[in-house]
Parts: sequence; C-alpha cells; structure tokens
Amino acid sequence: MYLLILQRLGLEAFLDIVYFPFWWYGGGLKHALVWCVGVLKNGNRTLAPGLWLKNIAVPMFGQYDWQGRLISFFMRLVQVIFRSIALLIWFAVCCLLFMAWLVFPVVVVYGLGRSLRIL
Repeated sequence: MYLLILQRLGLEAFLDIVYFPFWWYGGGLKHALVWCVGVLKNGNRTLAPGLWLKNIAVPMFGQYDWQGRLISFFMRLVQVIFRSIALLIWFAVCCLLFMAWLVFPVVVVYGLGRSLRIL
C-alpha cells in the first residue's frame, strides 16, 4: 500500500517538475501580464493625468479673473507634466516586473547549475 502511495507521489512530483516550464511561460505568463496591466490601470486611475489635462482651462477655486485663470493653467500644466512622468515611471516598473517574471526561472536554473558546478 505504502509503495503505491510513494510511487504516485514520485510520479506527481516528476510531472510537476516537467510541467512547470510550460505553466510558467503559458498560463502563468498570461496571469502575470494581466496583473501588470491591472497595476498600470490602477496607476493611471490614481494619477489621472488625462483628467488634469481635460480640466486644464477650468479655473481653480472659482476664480474667473485673468490672474486666477493664468495661475490655474500653469498649476495644472505642471501637474499634468509631473503626473505623466510618474505614470511613465510606473509603466517602466510594470515592464521590469514582467521581464523579471520571464527571466526568473532562467536565473534560478543558472544559479543552481553554477552551485552544483554543472555550468
């Protein structure tokens, strides 16, 4: 009885090891991409440079004189610029995380090979 259980556990472990790269670069890759796109959408929703750009000509605090309009325009312009830069950095971090997902198994196998003096 115990021999059958051990054989089954050994077979399952072997199949999991063989199936792992197919899952990592298949379904896992899709999951990582969906997660990165979700994080990017969340960043866009949080920073909202498009919303600031849409309201760039609307005066702040209800000051409709020319000084209020001028100050509001330049303040919103600065906000749009810095929020766009922050969103670009956010996008770069998302891309780096996705690249890390792609490279991680290769680095682990390489490190394992170096530590066992195979590579």
